[in-house]
Order: sequence, then C-alpha cells, then structure tokens
Amino acid sequence: MDQTASPPDTVVLIHGLWMTPLSWEHWVTRYEQRGMKVITPGYPGIEQGEAGVEALRRDPSPLAGLGVREVFDHLAGVVAALDTKPALIGHSFGGTFVQLLLGAGYGAVGVSIDGAPVKGIRALPVSEIRATFPVLHNPANKNRAVPITEKQFHHAFTNNLSEEESKAVYDRYAVPVSGRILFQGGFANVTPHAATAYDFADRDRAPLLFIAGGNDRILPPAVQHANYRKNEKHGGAIVAYRMFPGRSHYTCGEDGWEEVADFALDWAIEPAPLHIDAN
Repeated sequence: MDQTASPPDTVVLIHGLWMTPLSWEHWVTRYEQRGMKVITPGYPGIEQGEAGVEALRRDPSPLAGLGVREVFDHLAGVVAALDTKPALIGHSFGGTFVQLLLGAGYGAVGVSIDGAPVKGIRALPVSEIRATFPVLHNPANKNRAVPITEKQFHHAFTNNLSEEESKAVYDRYAVPVSGRILFQGGFANVTPHAATAYDFADRDRAPLLFIAGGNDRILPPAVQHANYRKNEKHGGAIVAYRMFPGRSHYTCGEDGWEEVADFALDWAIEPAPLHIDAN
C-alpha cells in the first residue's frame, strides 16, 4: 500500500469453505461501529444472511462444480466496482482468495486468517489431512457439493467448544462445500497451471498479514508460517505474521474474537512488517 495514501475506509470480508457471509455478522457490526463501510460478498450463487444458509442446505447445487477461478472472478468484480481500493480480510479459503486478489492487484491491503495454502506452500500437517479427508478421499466429490457432519465440524472448526456449543454454531452457519475448490487447493502443488498459483516474488503486491490460531486443526500455524516465510523470502512487499495461541479454526466467532478482529483492522489501517509467534 502506498504509505502516502489514506487508509482504506472500506473492508471486504471474504468467507471460507463450509460457510457463507453470515459467518461475519459480528465482525460487520464491530467494524461499522468503527466507521468502516463493510461488504461481505458470497461466492457465486450464495445469498446473504440466514436465507443463504437455509437455501444451500435445501439445495446445494450452486456449489457443485464451483471452482477457484469462478469465485476469484466474482470477488474481483466486487472489489473492482468500488470507488477506492478496500482492505481485504478473509478466513480459511477466504484468506486464500485475499492472497490471490492482492497478487492480481486488487485491494489496498490484505489479511489472511487461518488461510488455506496457495500453490508452492508444502506444509501439510497430519491434522489438515484428517480434517479434509472426508472430501478428498473420494474423487467423485470433485464435482459435488459435499456436506459436513456435526462431528466433523466439531473436530475441524470448533474443537475449543463443547459439543453443545459446537452444535449451535453448526446449526447457524455450516453449509456443504464445493468439492472442486477443495480439490484444486489440495492438489495445487502437483497441478500445472493450478488455480491457486501465486507470485511470491511480486514486489508491487499490497501489504499482507497472516494470522494463525495455535489450536487450529484444519489449517494450523505451520501452514500460515510457511506462507509468511515464503512471501518474506522472495518478495519485497510488506508481509507480517501473528499467531494467537490456543485459538481454533473458528477464531472469528469463539470467545475472544474481538481481539482478532481489532488486530486485523488495526494492522490493515497501519501495515508494517511483523512476526509474533505468541502473545
């Protein structure tokens, strides 16, 4: 970001897989209270609010066959239509889209929270394999919308919560996933011209912050740290890393989410190189 430019006054919040824009509901309120304009685009075919969750549970067909590039193009159109470049903040695969959008010149600054890896990141913890195995074990899932069970959700997303607390989160937010997006991300390193290809050596990229949760099972700190290190090593743009100990993949909603939200926005307003492994 041009350090002489005014800080962004608009935030685009990008949700991850198994979620919809509704998952940002508390962040929207908090950021609006700070005077920010907040936009929460869904992937193509995903509606806003509770209606979007209910619609996908009844009929997940809009997700079947949906790929990374289709979502990227949709999000790029949303960002390009804004009067000024916004701050981009994404969670899980939403963090991946933030990284890809910054790499293509969209956005003034980006924050990837518990982001899935782009092509070139080879960290693959056992916990990540276990969390994604229910989808990736069956090649036929590539062209399906694949649901997640309450048990799988509790293991992968909400492992800091009780079963009862996790069920409440599951009931409000969880939807099926586009198997194609997960396959494209999971096998990017062995796929020529992968949809998640990214130029780590781009010195003109806008500032980028990686946030990790110390107790994240699906995309643990090793993934975020590897992404940070590769950007730091090969690029000349501002890059930062912050790990929040003890936080799960549901870091944007579990107790203490306010600290994560405030840190992300504060950094986006005044980006600077940073590396924090613990509080």
